[in-house]
Amino acid sequence: MYDVVLLTLGSERDAPGGCGSGGACCGGATGADTAPTSQTDTGQTSAGQTDTEQCPTERPRVPVLACADALNARGARVETVTARSDAEIDAVLARLDGPPRPDGLTWPDPDSKTRLVIATASDGQLRAVLRRLVKRYAPAPSKRPTDLPGNRTLPDLPPVAVLPLDPARAGTHRDLAAQLGLPRDPAAVAAAVLDGTPRRLDLLRNDGGSVTLDGALLGAADDAGRPLHWRARVEVDDTILSDGAEPLLACAVGNAGGYATLDDVTLLTAPDPADGEVEVAVAVPVVVRSAWGRKRVRLEVRRARGRAVSVLPREGKVPYLDDGVEGELTRKRSWWIEPGAWAVWSI
Repeated sequence: MYDVVLLTLGSERDAPGGCGSGGACCGGATGADTAPTSQTDTGQTSAGQTDTEQCPTERPRVPVLACADALNARGARVETVTARSDAEIDAVLARLDGPPRPDGLTWPDPDSKTRLVIATASDGQLRAVLRRLVKRYAPAPSKRPTDLPGNRTLPDLPPVAVLPLDPARAGTHRDLAAQLGLPRDPAAVAAAVLDGTPRRLDLLRNDGGSVTLDGALLGAADDAGRPLHWRARVEVDDTILSDGAEPLLACAVGNAGGYATLDDVTLLTAPDPADGEVEVAVAVPVVVRSAWGRKRVRLEVRRARGRAVSVLPREGKVPYLDDGVEGELTRKRSWWIEPGAWAVWSI
């Protein structure tokens, strides 16, 4: 029988600095393009509260307890852990390590008897754990082993089970678990952990040191909800979707379909988190003239698919959402696909 770790992050708030960054709550983004907006360098919030006061110790939520009961009933040895920093996440992930390798690399154990369930209040929290998995197991380019797949920069990451903590996210807001058709009932999640098989999925890495599971949406709107124009050079492999000279309304970088539509506009047509490609779209306002000479604005959506995408802002900061976590892009950002790099337990 298996040892099962039920991992919950210490807060459902997505901290801009990342889990454990400057004492922030778990579940946030990372990289140079994100910076805390409510914390000073001393770890105090602008309102004078400490991070400890904003990230209190939580008791396990009801779905976590129900999943633990279901696992115990099947004879699994269950431990619930609440991680409030990157170091505490890493301590859990270390249980998935394989035996020492001759090259000294830390590698996941393909035959591990320990299985991990991540209780998530948001896709950003799931990403926070996957980011730590990548950091743990991705070798430096100078130490690339010969047994690493040629189209990847990291080995097969250990499968994880996802326990959504908010059933409402399966409805109007389709989180990644809903898109993948993963179970949401705690007993069904327990069954997937013990009886399921790994379903391998693509992962997007980026040069900011983070990962993307679902996708990213770049752009912003004003207080009235009108989209704001911005400019950036957007390339997918050898295809240029925008050279940076014309205004853009939005750019979607899709591994899955969370950002496939924007209002009533279809941006991504067929995002597939297991096809080995990233789908990218830009929405460009184009002025056209009618037969009567009247001008009107038509929205043109340009799309491309490939292995990698880069976005280079031409002016100012470009707001974005990446797996639901807010940030601002101030310099070139590149994403590339890692085919089948991570996996979920599925029945």
